[in-house]
Formats: sequence, C-alpha cells, structure tokens
Amino acid sequence: MEGNNFSFEKLEVYQKARVLVKEVYLLQNSLPKEERYALGDQIRRAAVSITANFAEGSGRQSIKEKIHFIEIAFGSMTEVFCELQIACDLGYINYEKLDALRPQFTDIARMLSGLRNKFLYLLNSPTTSH
Repeated sequence: MEGNNFSFEKLEVYQKARVLVKEVYLLQNSLPKEERYALGDQIRRAAVSITANFAEGSGRQSIKEKIHFIEIAFGSMTEVFCELQIACDLGYINYEKLDALRPQFTDIARMLSGLRNKFLYLLNSPTTSH
C-alpha cells in the first residue's frame, strides 16, 4: 500500500471500471420494478464483481492468481454487457443507452486483456520466479 492508497487504485483500468460500474448501476435503475430484484440484481452483482475481482487479484502474490482474478473480472464485464443486451431485447433499456456504453466496455476489455498478457509474459519468462 502506497500512502493511504492501494496500488490498484492508481491503475487506469480500475478507475475506468469504477466509472462503468456506476453507469451500469444508474442504467439498471430504469428497469421495471419487477425486474429490479431479478435481472437488476444480477446486473449489479456482476458489475461490482468487475472491480472487486480486479482489486482482489492485485492483492495476490502469485502471477497465476493475478491472471485468474483478471480473467474473472473480464468474465464479469462480459456478463454485464450480455445482461444489458437482454434488458434491451426485453424493452427495458433502449439500445442507444447500451451503445453509448459500448466503448467503455471495449476499452476496459482491451486494458484487462493487455494486463493479462503482460502477466502471462512474466509468468512464462525464464527469469521470473513463480
């Protein structure tokens, strides 16, 4: 921990994911009341899982564990996108709102993949102890 902050807090991918989580929360509020505790709850849990797993992985010592939690965060992110598409298909959210978020999903996906690849490189590097 540096000062009063955890190391993951300064990473751009974490900061962008937090913004996305907030926007997803606000968007899922437009779901009808009967869906707020079904589909809405699933969307919220998956959204929070993006940042939570990223943060948890950053606290792990082994590179394999870091990769594992990045992969979980990535999976949660794609789950949220899928669930929002379903909400659109059901007419609960309009497609324009989801399309407006798509670049954020794409950007975070690219950043998580890049970080995963960096750790994979380190893991497979002959000079790195695992």
